[in-house]
Order: sequence, then C-alpha cells, then structure tokens
Amino acid sequence: MTPAQRRLAWFIATGCAAAAVHFGVVVVLVGRFGVQPLLANVAGWLVAVGVSFVGHLRLSFADQQAPAARSARRFVLVSALGFAINESAYAVLLGSGAGYRIALAAVLVGVAAITYLLSRHWAFLGTPAP
Repeated sequence: MTPAQRRLAWFIATGCAAAAVHFGVVVVLVGRFGVQPLLANVAGWLVAVGVSFVGHLRLSFADQQAPAARSARRFVLVSALGFAINESAYAVLLGSGAGYRIALAAVLVGVAAITYLLSRHWAFLGTPAP
C-alpha cells in the first residue's frame, strides 16, 4: 500500500469513527432527551471533532509530521467550515421533510471530501517523511 493509499484508508477509518460518534450523540440526544435535531447536531460535532483531530494527527496525516498545536488550530477551522456546510445542508434537508437520521448521514458523507482536501493540504501540512 502506498503512503497516499494508507493516508486515505486512515482518513476514511478516522472519519467513520468520528461520524459514528457524531451520529450516536445526535440519536441519543434526539431520541432519549427530545433535543431538537439541529441543536443535537452541534453537540455531536463538538464531541466528534476531538475524535477526528486525534485520529487524523496520529494516523491519517502522521507522515506529514505537522506540529500538533498549529494543526489543532487549523483543523478546528477546517472542521468548523465543514460543520457550517453540514448544519446548513442538514437544515435544508430537514425542511424538505427528510428524516433526521437519513439527512444527517447524507451531510456527514457529503462534507468528507472537502475536509480531506483541506486537512491534507493545509491543516496537517508539515514536512512529509522521506
């Protein structure tokens, strides 16, 4: 497996783990506590961003040897941008009558490509391993 393939595989695995955490938080908050889906989505993102950052720093982009503090700041910006797109698209889909689970799954997948590109080429930019 090439470094690029390994990076992408870890990105997908980390993204799936973070998305599962995000999705789980939303489902619990909506289903058990009656929290509105858009508000629950904020809580889901806040929990998942930590999972995502650690996984991407240690696994997905470890070969880039990016400084952790700088990467954390940049990744929070990338993640916040992704979340803004996520929340906007989620509101539109909910307004169209889509179920909250299907709508959430769709927007989580849709934002992943943007997040990968910005993370790879900016947030975790460092000195690649030889």
